[in-house]
Amino acid sequence: MKIISLTVGPIMENCYIIYDEQSLEGIIVDPGDEADRILKAVQKLNLTIKYIVNTHGHADHIGANKQLGEALHAKLAIHADDVAMLTDPQLNLSISGYMGRVIISQPADILLHENDIISFGNCQFKVIHTPGHTPGGICLVGENIVVSGDSLFAGSIGRTDFPTGSMTDLVSSLKTKILTLDPKMHVFPGHGGPSVIEWEKQNNPYLA
Repeated sequence: MKIISLTVGPIMENCYIIYDEQSLEGIIVDPGDEADRILKAVQKLNLTIKYIVNTHGHADHIGANKQLGEALHAKLAIHADDVAMLTDPQLNLSISGYMGRVIISQPADILLHENDIISFGNCQFKVIHTPGHTPGGICLVGENIVVSGDSLFAGSIGRTDFPTGSMTDLVSSLKTKILTLDPKMHVFPGHGGPSVIEWEKQNNPYLA
C-alpha cells in the first residue's frame, strides 16, 4: 500500500491518494479542493481510482468530489450519518463562505457503516465509525495505517463545537476504537502532520 498526501484548499486540508503498488488500483480520501492538481497526481501514477471516500461531510473535505468523480468514474462513499451534508451547503458549512464558494457534491453511491471493508487491488481498509466531529465521522484502518479525517490530529482532536458535534462521543470512540489499535500504526489526519498511535496515547491531552 502506497500513500500520497496533498495539502489542498484554503483550510490546508490533507487529501490522500492511496493505492496498491502492484495493480495500480486505488482510492482518493477527502479530495477537499484543487481537483486538477489531484487529477494530475493520479494520472502521473497511471492509477485507476475505484472509490472517492469522505471521512466526513464538511466542505473542506468534499469540495473536489464532483469534478474528480466525473473525471475518474469513481464511486463516492461516505458514512450514512453524513450523507445529507454532501448536497446541503448549510450542513457542510460552505454557506458560511470559508471555502470561497458554495459546495454541492454529487450524492453518495455507497453509504458506509461500522466495520465495512473498502477494497482496492490487494489492499483494504476497515471503516471505523468515530462520531463527534460530525455524526458520520469515520477513520479508515488498514495496513499499518489509520486515516483519521478530522477525528484525530497529531496532539489534538477534531472540533466538536459545531451544531452536531459531541466531545463525549468523539473522545469515547477514539479511546475505545483507535487507541486500542497496534501502537506502531501511523496516523494520517485531515489537517497537519502525521503521528503514531503510541505517541497519541501517551501525549494527546484530550485522550490521556
